[in-house]
Amino acid sequence: MAIEKLILVTATHMPQHKHFKKLAEELSKELKIDLEIREEDYVFVSTYGEKDEFGMSWLPQLFVVVDGEIKPALTKFPINEKTLELDYEKALKEVKEKLGL
Repeated sequence: MAIEKLILVTATHMPQHKHFKKLAEELSKELKIDLEIREEDYVFVSTYGEKDEFGMSWLPQLFVVVDGEIKPALTKFPINEKTLELDYEKALKEVKEKLGL
């Protein structure tokens, strides 16, 4: 399995943007792979991303390109059940597990 690059589809005005961006940049650096950031590319996220029960996609979502195939890596940032805040460490662990790291 060859991880080629990460793709973050985001919108800078979204509250979770900074968290997804920080995570994507850290993973890119750690794995020594390119990070592509797409601003409000709803066509891309509708094609490759997760959707709600009405078929609507949302931003941000993080994708990985593995052996030429685009796959979702993190579509929802996990929340710490105790603090009810975004859980960065859990998000990092979740992505690494999906990548088999």
